[in-house]
Amino acid sequence: MNDVPPLPENIRSVQPGGGRCYEIELAWGRLRRWYLKTFRSGYVERMAASRRGDTEGAPHEILDPRDLKYCCNLCTAHWSPEDDPFRWRESIPFARWGLAELQLMGWPLLFVTVLLWTFCGPWRWLAIAPAIALGLVVYFFRDPTRVIPSDPNAIVSPADGTIAEVTEVDHYDFLDGPAVRIGIFLSIFNVHVNRAPRRACVVDMHYKPGEFLNAMNPESALRNEFLWIGLAEVDAPHRKLAVRAISGLIARRIVCVLKPGQEVRRGEKFGMIKLGSRTELILPRDSVRIDVEVGQKVQAGSSVLAWYV
Repeated sequence: MNDVPPLPENIRSVQPGGGRCYEIELAWGRLRRWYLKTFRSGYVERMAASRRGDTEGAPHEILDPRDLKYCCNLCTAHWSPEDDPFRWRESIPFARWGLAELQLMGWPLLFVTVLLWTFCGPWRWLAIAPAIALGLVVYFFRDPTRVIPSDPNAIVSPADGTIAEVTEVDHYDFLDGPAVRIGIFLSIFNVHVNRAPRRACVVDMHYKPGEFLNAMNPESALRNEFLWIGLAEVDAPHRKLAVRAISGLIARRIVCVLKPGQEVRRGEKFGMIKLGSRTELILPRDSVRIDVEVGQKVQAGSSVLAWYV
C-alpha cells in the first residue's frame, strides 16, 4: 500500500480528455478568480485561512473549493465541509461534474423553447423539439441517491446499465491470476455516475486516449479512450480488483477524481462518463461468485454483481 505509483503523467485533470465545455469552464474559472481577487479580497483571505493541505501541483490558483473541481487529484488542498460554501451542490439531484454542461446546453434550449412557444403563433408546436432535448439533457445528468448494501462480502456495480458481458480470463496481470470481466453498457438514458465496488485503496491507474466507437462494438474495449483503476481491499490488501471506464460513440469525456493512494468507500461516487459508454469490473475468478447474467439491468452502488466466497 505504501509503494503506490504517482499519478500518470497524461492525467493532468480529473477529466483528462478535455472537451469544449471543459475549456469554457476553465476560462470562466480564470475570470472568476480575477473577480474574487479584485472585488472580494475579504472572502479570498477567509478561504485562504480555512484551507487545508497544499496547492502544489495545481495548474492554477486555488482560491476556494470551486477551483478544485478539475484538479483535486493533482494537489492535497481541501476545505472541511463546514468551510465549503459550495457544499450545498452535493445535495442537488444532478452530477456535480456535469453542472457546466447542464447549464451550457440547458439554458439555450430553454430559451429557444420559450421563444418558439411565445412568438411563433401557429408554429409554436416547433417548441416541442428543443423541449424534448432539454428534458434529455436534464435527465442524463441526474444523480439519484442510492442505498449501499451492507453485507461485507458484496461487490456492487460501478455503473448503471445493462450487463453486456461476463467473460472468464485465463490470466489478468494486475490480479496475477485468472479473472472474470463483467462489462456494463450504459445507454444515454442511464445514470452515468461511477461508484466504487468495494472499500478499497487505489494502487494504480492508467489513462489511454483513443477512438470513440459505439460501446456495443467489441472493438471499443480495445480502441476507445479508457481510464483503468487498480484497487486493493483496505481490510484485505491481498485482494485486488479493477474498474475500467471506456468512452463511447456519444460519450467522449471520462471524469475520475481518484489518485493512487486514495481510499474510497463501497458505493462512493468517484467520477462519471458523459453520455453513452461502457464500464468494466474485473474480479479474481476463484475468489468470487458472480450473481448477474448478460442482459440484466443494474444500478451503481446498489446492485450486487458478485460475492466474495
